[in-house]
Formats: sequence, C-alpha cells, structure tokens
Amino acid sequence: MATQLLIYETAVPVSAARHRDAGVEAGGDYAFARNVNSVPLMAVEFPHAAPEYAIVFAGVKDEVMPAVILGVRGNENLYLGAQGKWAAKYVPAFVRRYPFVFSTADDGKTFMLCVDEAFSGFNREGRGQRLFGEDGKPTPYVDNVLKFLQEYQAQFNRTRAFCRKVKELNLLEPMQAQIATDKGERLSLGGFWAVNRAKLKALDGEKLAELAKTDELELLYLHIQSMRNFLVLKDRLVVLEGGKAESVPAAQAGTKAKAPGGKPSKRAAGD
Repeated sequence: MATQLLIYETAVPVSAARHRDAGVEAGGDYAFARNVNSVPLMAVEFPHAAPEYAIVFAGVKDEVMPAVILGVRGNENLYLGAQGKWAAKYVPAFVRRYPFVFSTADDGKTFMLCVDEAFSGFNREGRGQRLFGEDGKPTPYVDNVLKFLQEYQAQFNRTRAFCRKVKELNLLEPMQAQIATDKGERLSLGGFWAVNRAKLKALDGEKLAELAKTDELELLYLHIQSMRNFLVLKDRLVVLEGGKAESVPAAQAGTKAKAPGGKPSKRAAGD
C-alpha cells in the first residue's frame, strides 16, 4: 500500500486491536510541518489560499498537482511561528488532516485510515479524543475524521482532472523564483510550473468559455495572482549569515489531506 508522506513518520492502519486505548490530543501546534517548504493544495482551496500563499504546480509534467509554497530554503516553513503556531489565516487541508491519512491499496480503490503514531499528541494515557469506545467501535471523532478524508479524496480526484485539462491546453511552463534579501542574500526556488498568462489569453473563445463555465478560468487567474505572494516570503525570511546564494526545489506535490488538529473539523477541504 502507498501513503503520501512529507510530514508523516510512522503512519499505521487504525484498528481496534492496536488502538483500543489510544487517543489524539491536538491543538494549535503545527510543529510537525516545520521542515516542509511546500504542501499539496486542492483546487477548491484556491480562493482561500490565494490571498496568503503562492500557488504553483509541482511534480513532473505528466502528473502535476497544485501546491502552496511555504518557504524558499529547503526544510524551512516560513508560515510557522516559533511556538508552532500557523502564521496565516488559512491552513491548507493537507496540514489540517494530520495526524491522519488514507493509505491506498494497489488497486487504487480501497482506502484504509492510518494515524501517525509519531505525532506528539498521539497517546495511550487518555488525553484528547479517544479513537475507540469501550465497546470497541470507532468514536464519533473517528467518524468525523473519515468524513473529512473522504471529502478530501473527492476533491483530489476533481483537482487531478483540472490539472490534466491544464496540461492538455499546454498552459504550463517551468518557473524559478529569485529572491534577493535586503542584506544581500540571494535565494532561488525552482522545480515547479506556472500558467503562462499569454498562452491562457490566446486560447480560442470556445475553450475559454468552457473554462469559465466550470469555474476553472477563475482558478487559473487566482493561481496567477497568487504569484505575487513570493514577495510575502521575502518579508518572512530569516537571512542566512554571509548572504550566500542558495537554490532549492519545491517539494513534489502529493495526493491527499488530513483532518484538523484538535477536534476533527467537518469542513470540506477548502472551507
């Protein structure tokens, strides 16, 4: 079976046999995401993410997915404060679902709920939300987690279809962000794709009308407008000593997302 990792260390299937006495205590501490400089984003999240993040397309040209850029240097999340607080109004669903994730069987159709036992809030001391009741059945907390992940999976499938259409229209081109800090440090972030505005404007009326009808044209322009948020990253940078140039790739976009920290949210991925 395959799971998407990034922030996961020890994701194991949730079962009554293994987790009957287990609980999850989650709050506003997102320290588990400290070492990622990008995370996957679903298309439904574009309106919420675009005001605060640079949205790009990551992966290989045959299989790309949207992602939000969190940092310019490798293993640095500029949207995370010193105390593990998220320094933005919107938290991507990929981050909110932690410590849970779906594991996918080889047939690509069967999904199994997993939990990262390395999460600091995972415990067997009765703290937080129990995973199973005294009767050995999943608690309402787990039911909410499953609903969140099922909705996320549905949004992933829609996002993948959207990305395929963008690729078929030949709108993407490789991009590299160059940032120079006030103290002379030069940083470069590559390994991602962006929509070429000129190619988008050159589409014939029929294709543009189709994109507008499905709201995908709005998504493309939200992506383009969000690129200005690379300037926000510059303001968040902690300058390295000596002004040394550094070039790092954006992380590859994965597939699914997780339920929020404390009480599993009933929100859809983009709510």
